[in-house]
Amino acid sequence: MQPMTSALRRATAVSAVLAGSLMLQGCLVGAVVGTAGAVVGGTARATGAVVGAGVDAVTTSDEETRARREREQREYERERRRCEERQRQGRRC
Repeated sequence: MQPMTSALRRATAVSAVLAGSLMLQGCLVGAVVGTAGAVVGGTARATGAVVGAGVDAVTTSDEETRARREREQREYERERRRCEERQRQGRRC
């Protein structure tokens, strides 16, 4: 009966880690899952790597955020110049 209790305990821990990882964001998930994997065992480590990689794939990096903001700023400036040109010609923006 002891091996079944150990397996149940391990399955419960893995489930808790996976459920918790859905509530967390970004790379923090990888750290939490990785730490829990060290406690729970090899199965959780492999699962943690998959979950961490999946979360990293859907989150936005700082570089991506910076590039998006720069692109939006350029678009804003371009539209502002177009509007000023239209106003000089007596047209509405």
